[in-house]
Amino acid sequence: MQEGADSGKWRALALLGSAELLGMSLWFSASAVSPQLAERWGLSAADAGWLTTVVQLGFVAGTAVSATLNLADIVRSQTLFALSALAGAAANAAVLTAGGYESALALRFLTGFCLAGVYPPAMKMIATWFLNQRGLAIGTIVGALTIGKATPYLVKAIPETGPAPVVLAASAGAVVAALLVSAGFRDGPYAFAARPFSWGLVGSVARVREWRLATASYLGHMFELYAVWTWIPAFLAASVLARNPDSTAPVTLLSFLAIAVGGAGCIWGGLFADREGREKLVTISLVASGACCLLSTALFGASLWLLAPFALAWGFFVIADSAQFSTLVTESVPRHAVGTALTMQTSLGFLLTMLPMQLVPEVAARVGWRWSLAFLALGPAAGIVAIRRLRLLRTTTAN
Repeated sequence: MQEGADSGKWRALALLGSAELLGMSLWFSASAVSPQLAERWGLSAADAGWLTTVVQLGFVAGTAVSATLNLADIVRSQTLFALSALAGAAANAAVLTAGGYESALALRFLTGFCLAGVYPPAMKMIATWFLNQRGLAIGTIVGALTIGKATPYLVKAIPETGPAPVVLAASAGAVVAALLVSAGFRDGPYAFAARPFSWGLVGSVARVREWRLATASYLGHMFELYAVWTWIPAFLAASVLARNPDSTAPVTLLSFLAIAVGGAGCIWGGLFADREGREKLVTISLVASGACCLLSTALFGASLWLLAPFALAWGFFVIADSAQFSTLVTESVPRHAVGTALTMQTSLGFLLTMLPMQLVPEVAARVGWRWSLAFLALGPAAGIVAIRRLRLLRTTTAN
């Protein structure tokens, strides 16, 4: 690649990373203020959990529609991203005027539906600029969206901040993201050619064994990820109160850091994967995050000096491998199907997340928060089995 193009790819990564951070701040905007919304509408913990779970459901619906219609491969990615971010910003802001819980759920569903046009297209767009360092590039994008998802908790950590500033800050960020991409981004030298619509494209992707194994490992990763991101604030709060009922520890700030540190994890994961191999990185991350699931039972109620580093380590490793599943997809399917393949993978992953996200508060209600997150280790265990099979397949194919 020539020097000009080389500098161009870093500008593209900075622009798209910034847009992804701002756009994905919509995801947890209602979750960060769910205690206030729960009090307003008289919700139980399980009901409040649906404010996040329904976003996942909307995202699944959006990605399913996008995959079926091949939108990520036939519509210009910049256009899809910008329009989706603007629509998501409007739906998110409208939560503040919702007349009740049911209408808020509908708006959160619509927000998730719109985000299906923000996340997968961004991975495809940055892949047009990177080939040899694609793991780092997609890792940076996933790291940016990780920090973006955490930002509502940072805004909420400001003293005396109510729901309106948190929700509106996220919507404003999504509007800026749309403007950045529509005005400043262009495809790189490895652009994927547009193709006509095909009903059979989904089936063609599903028949690629490497895609199936990468997606199977991704599902194990996703079984854990969003349940941790959604409920680690409640877990940390319960842990702190179990040790000292009068504690004023900054749990909201720690929750933000525990999620946001995943941004660094994604970049480290991309660098490591490009150098040592994607399957190796995925295995290390799944072992580490799975171990954290089990260790959570022992560290519940521990001193903040132990609990905080543990939460940060968990947040680092739980997402460090996420981008590599997407990178594996870009390397395993025909170029004309990359957008649809990425969308299919994310759709299945987010569909699975809804089960553990709803199970965590049920487990907590029955046996307490100490034991609420341990069962999530089942996901990483299954993911390790699948990624080892993929590594064997790729090694055999290469030889």
